[in-house]
Amino acid sequence: MEEPTDPKPTFNELNLKPEVLAALEKNGYKHPTEVQKEAIPPILQGHDVIALAKTGSGKTAACAIPVSNEVNIELAHVQALVIVPTRELALQYAVEAQKIGSVRGVKTFAMYGGEDASIQRAKLVNGVHVLVSTPGRLIDFIYSRDVDLSHVKILILDEADEMLSMGFIDDLDFIMGCLVNKHQTCLFSATMPAPIKKIAERFMVSPVTIKPSADNETPSKIDKHFVYLEHGDRDDKMVELLKSMNPKQAMIFCHSRIQVEKVCQALKRKLDQVDYLHAGLTQDVRTIITNKFRSGKVKYLVATDVAARGLDFSNVTHVFIYELSDDPDVFIHRSGRTGRIGREGTVVTFVTKRELWILRKILAQLNEEPQWIGEPPPAGHHGTGHKHPRKHFRKR
Repeated sequence: MEEPTDPKPTFNELNLKPEVLAALEKNGYKHPTEVQKEAIPPILQGHDVIALAKTGSGKTAACAIPVSNEVNIELAHVQALVIVPTRELALQYAVEAQKIGSVRGVKTFAMYGGEDASIQRAKLVNGVHVLVSTPGRLIDFIYSRDVDLSHVKILILDEADEMLSMGFIDDLDFIMGCLVNKHQTCLFSATMPAPIKKIAERFMVSPVTIKPSADNETPSKIDKHFVYLEHGDRDDKMVELLKSMNPKQAMIFCHSRIQVEKVCQALKRKLDQVDYLHAGLTQDVRTIITNKFRSGKVKYLVATDVAARGLDFSNVTHVFIYELSDDPDVFIHRSGRTGRIGREGTVVTFVTKRELWILRKILAQLNEEPQWIGEPPPAGHHGTGHKHPRKHFRKR
C-alpha cells in the first residue's frame, strides 16, 4: 500500500497571530510558497535574512506577512521600512501589506516621487506602521526631517539587484547608514551582484541565506518559443501571433520608450485594447494604465522593463519579447511576468540574425534547446555557431 503524500504546508504552521491568519484566509492565501515557507520563520525569530528568489515566487508576502505579524499597532511610528526600486512596486507592496495587516489594524503607506510631498507628510504625522518608499523620496524626507526612523525595527530591501541596476546603490548605502538604532535587515533579490553583497556584509549580522530549491513552480510551467525573422517583419508578425494565440492578457516588452510607443501604434491599427507603459509617463497615467491592465480593460500592454520586475499581473498568459537584450537575466525577468506562482504561461521571443549570439547565451544559461515557431535559422545558426555580431554592426 502506497504511503499517502504529505499535504501542502499551511500558514497555520508558521506561528502567526490569529488576526494575520484571518487576513490571509480572507484574501485567498491558502498555502505558503517555497520562499514564504523558508523566509517567514527566521524573520519572525529576528534574524537578518538574505532571500534569493526569482520574480513571481511570492516575495512580497514573504516579508509583508512577518512584518504585519510583528509591528506594535499601539505605537504610531514607522516600525518597518521597505525600500523598493519603483513607484509601481511601492504601490503594489503597500496594497498587499495593507490587506495582510488589515485585521490587526496595521497601517501601511507608500511614499514615492511625483506625488504631493505635503500630503505624504500629513500621512506620516497621522501614524504609519509600515512605510514603503522609493529611495529618492525617502532621502528627501530624511534631509527635510519629515520622517522619523528612530523606531524602525526591521528594514527590508526588495528587488535589491534591480535597485543596483537603476543606480540606487549609493542611496541605499546612505539610507542604511541613517538607521543608527538596532534593527533587523532583510534583503530580497533575484541575484546577488558584488555591490549588493558588499552592502550585505557591511550592514547585516550573520544573515540567514535562503535560496529555495524550488524557487517556485514557474520555470517548468513556462513554454518558451522563438521566432526567427527579419527586423522589419516584427510588427506584422506580432499582430499575426496575437490574433492566432488569442492570449487572455499579454505583455510585449521593448527596449526603449520610443520603441514602445511605435509598437503600440502599430498594434492599435489592427487590434483593440492596446496600451503602453514606460517611465516617461506621469505617475497618474502609469497608475491608471496599471489598474486598467489589472482589471482586464487592457488586453495587450506594450512596456519597457519598468514593468518587468516586481509587479504582479496575475492574469498574463503570454509574454512577447520584441527585441532581445544582451543580458540573459533580462530575458528571465521578462519571462517571469507570466506563469505566476505555478500557473502556466507562454513566452514568445523575436530573434533576428544579429541576435543569435544573444540567444546562444540565454539557452546556455537555461540549458534548453530552442523551440521555433515557423522556420528556424539557417543550419548552423541555431544559437550555437554564430559569431559575435560586431562585424554586422559595422556594416550598418
